[in-house]
Amino acid sequence: MKFIIGKKIEMTQVWQGDKVVAVTRVQAGPCVVTQVKNVEKDGYEAIQVGFGVRKEKNINKPQRGHTKGLGNFSAMREFRVEAGQVKTGDRIEVGTFTVGDGIQVSGVSKGKGFQGVVRRHGFSGSKKTHGNKDQLRMPGSAGATGPAHVFKGMRMGGRMGGDNVTTKNLEIVEVDVENNILSIKGAVPGARNGLVLISGEGELIISAPKNEVKAEAVIEEKIEEVQDNTEAVVAEEIKEETKSDDK
Repeated sequence: MKFIIGKKIEMTQVWQGDKVVAVTRVQAGPCVVTQVKNVEKDGYEAIQVGFGVRKEKNINKPQRGHTKGLGNFSAMREFRVEAGQVKTGDRIEVGTFTVGDGIQVSGVSKGKGFQGVVRRHGFSGSKKTHGNKDQLRMPGSAGATGPAHVFKGMRMGGRMGGDNVTTKNLEIVEVDVENNILSIKGAVPGARNGLVLISGEGELIISAPKNEVKAEAVIEEKIEEVQDNTEAVVAEEIKEETKSDDK
């Protein structure tokens, strides 16, 4: 299974041939693996990843020690998957997803505040006429007289939204690797700038940590310098040999 953490940006639309498709843009990754959990030590297998940037002064000391050398992350989440070859410090980037991938997205739904039963549960309400007064959007009876109490789970007015919601069977329409943006067909739970967890079937592509990438780049530059120097030395030797032959 492949996965990534993202931030919901906005909804817009894109053209696919002659059809227009409503999409949600999500800034996904890059994420850094902060911990690899196993059965022997933690009792279960999971991968903990960090996303975003947060000021160091706003992070408590234990968390700073936990992510020392990896970065200051604004969010950290776990995904229950087998670690495989994943190790701490590895990076998960948006390139692990491709156009056409089927995914599911989890997020916290928008908070609607205190709402009545009509909006919260879809009650139809009472009739407007025939002696009905001030009862149009009322919930009606809450139960029989016999038990003398309201059963747990009775649908009533209350706080609406702010729940963990997972939307399945979504599809990726576009992948912008340069800007780390995914365009997902349809609506994604949550408000703008809300944190979302994206997962789907397929092999997870792991990128090397930044330090290793920089080290490899430095090594390649040094190799190129050595090759250039050797070529220059060889060229000078050839010139000297040709001069001596002419004499």
